[in-house]
Amino acid sequence: MRSKGVISTLLCLALSGCSSSLGGGLESWMTPTPSQELTGSIKPQTPPAAIEREVAKVEVKREVAKAESVATRTVAAPIAEVEKVAPVAEAIALAAVPTPVGAAAALLRIKPQQFRDAKPINFGKSLAPKLLTVHGVDVSRWQGDIDWVKLRAQGANFAFIKATDGGDHLDPMFKTNWRGAHEAGLKRGAYHFFYWCRTAGEQADWFIRNVPRVDGALPPVIDVEYNGESKCKRRLSKARVVEKMQVFMDKLEAYYGQRPIIYTAPDFYADNLEGEFLDYPFWLRAVAQHPSKVYPGRKWVFWQYSGSGLSHGVEGKIDLNAFHGSEKQWRAWLQGQSTVASAD
Repeated sequence: MRSKGVISTLLCLALSGCSSSLGGGLESWMTPTPSQELTGSIKPQTPPAAIEREVAKVEVKREVAKAESVATRTVAAPIAEVEKVAPVAEAIALAAVPTPVGAAAALLRIKPQQFRDAKPINFGKSLAPKLLTVHGVDVSRWQGDIDWVKLRAQGANFAFIKATDGGDHLDPMFKTNWRGAHEAGLKRGAYHFFYWCRTAGEQADWFIRNVPRVDGALPPVIDVEYNGESKCKRRLSKARVVEKMQVFMDKLEAYYGQRPIIYTAPDFYADNLEGEFLDYPFWLRAVAQHPSKVYPGRKWVFWQYSGSGLSHGVEGKIDLNAFHGSEKQWRAWLQGQSTVASAD
């Protein structure tokens, strides 16, 4: 994840794819530095929606609401724990996850991965991403105007969407992408690129201001990595990095009711995150080797395995990702990610 780095009937939709702080108060010593990651005022352009599409969306929401009202909300075990149980126990645990029906089933149906890669990597037969069932993408303004229906048909089952960075930058395509991904049936989540020259509290407030709290959304993501193009050249100590991340994540967890996901890259991880945040879900960038080789011993939920993916619906390259588990495990994991409230 580098910085440059529904339609007239429901049937059509289904077929077409159509923790306590470690020291929040300690931040106050730092004088806020205005972010220089500004991109100018670019208004998102929402694709026009036909009346029949709007009607279909209402019907989908009704069907989803019906399906969810009969579903027993159980807190699923983290994927790392699901992997540890014996086969029989695992089958029992996963069988407890309600099987979606109707519109909910259509929205959660897994599309097989059909992406191509401009620079394919041989991860080894036993470690290849294609062995994982649930694939998705992450996007930002750099992907331009996305045809989400086509992207979904290509095998994008989820999408992490760039929302904010620093304390004053909103990705100009966030609102359009946030709406488009949902309407096409992808599970969506938003990410924030952390800026080390602003306080964590300011950045959390900015993210909360711009990213709606919506039931069914994936947990919010904090993207922490080194950015050679940033005008912020500050390199903090590991202790300070961990402290600032904790402040930011505590605020988001309190607001969204979900434990944030940590996205990172190998170099930043090695310097700051090894052995830290063991009870948080990780999304790891590993485009040359399997995560088990790059982040030995680290449990992970999502793997960004390519930064050079090619797909219908997107001009140019796109980041490709996979969920660490089976379709059943995916649904079990999602079952535990309910927000504390919903608001569109």
